[in-house]
Amino acid sequence: MLLSLTEFNESLTIMKKTTLVIGASLNPNKYSNIAIKRLIDRNVKTLAIGSRKGKVHTVTIETEKILFEDIDTVTLYLNPKRQEEYYNYIQELSPRRVIFNPGTENLEFIKLLKEKGIEAEVACTLVLLSTSQY
Repeated sequence: MLLSLTEFNESLTIMKKTTLVIGASLNPNKYSNIAIKRLIDRNVKTLAIGSRKGKVHTVTIETEKILFEDIDTVTLYLNPKRQEEYYNYIQELSPRRVIFNPGTENLEFIKLLKEKGIEAEVACTLVLLSTSQY
């Protein structure tokens, strides 16, 4: 498949942006697991944190809050109560945006992020990817 120059440049831009999936699951039926696979398929550099260490596709799920560098997007797959322990961690990562997937909406955390200048987006990562809006 040949890419136009514009498509090639867009793919390079995507590859430079790193996404951190928080709430990653080893269960192939879970949306976080599907999202990891689709991010990798779209050439998005992907990191993951979950409750169990393991691998999804080529991504190792970590269980510790590692201070990764250059995180562009954090996509959440944790309910609002479980997010509380990640408030400081995510703010410390200083991503450009945090995506609140369905069921993760959290007005308290959204407010904290916006105060720090971090974009908070209530959306579905899978939909954003499938409609080329990611």
